[in-house]
Amino acid sequence: MDFQPQVNEELLDQAIALHGLSLVSILHQVQDHYGYLPEVVLRALCRKSGIPLTEIYGVATFYSYFSLKPRGRHQITVCSGTSCHVRGSGRVIKEVCNLLQIQIGQVTPDGEFSIETVNCLGCCAFAPVMVVNGQYHVHLSPAKAREIIISIREDAARESDLQTQEAEQEREAVPLQKDVSLR
Repeated sequence: MDFQPQVNEELLDQAIALHGLSLVSILHQVQDHYGYLPEVVLRALCRKSGIPLTEIYGVATFYSYFSLKPRGRHQITVCSGTSCHVRGSGRVIKEVCNLLQIQIGQVTPDGEFSIETVNCLGCCAFAPVMVVNGQYHVHLSPAKAREIIISIREDAARESDLQTQEAEQEREAVPLQKDVSLR
């Protein structure tokens, strides 16, 4: 059974009020909120806006920015266009997939990484190209791609450790209340 998020009716109302019937803008706002475009939310958007569901899905599947499936916290996009392919993007993709132990279109079990390919990122002179969390990495080799992913993992681990330490410090700072009962 797939998890379906709760529909944020207020978000949909705000998006429609702000963007009118500019479907691309509405979908951007919805995806920014959920991280992807959940089916249940797209159906609610159809009901609220009057835009046919086929049109909503048509736009959502046409643009590579939009995703109908959840993505990882760190989104990796590797160009597989002609220039990138000729210059080794296939080896980069293979290295990243092996490192993360996932296939294209999948999310790591911990939800940290997802990987996808696109036909062109418009950076042919810098091929092969990979985008991670919106940051472009150019002239890649498999080793360089591996270093980037490992660095992101290490940064995430340090961030997690810091958050754990801060939470422990907060718990220690709260004085314990003694149970005082009246007799």
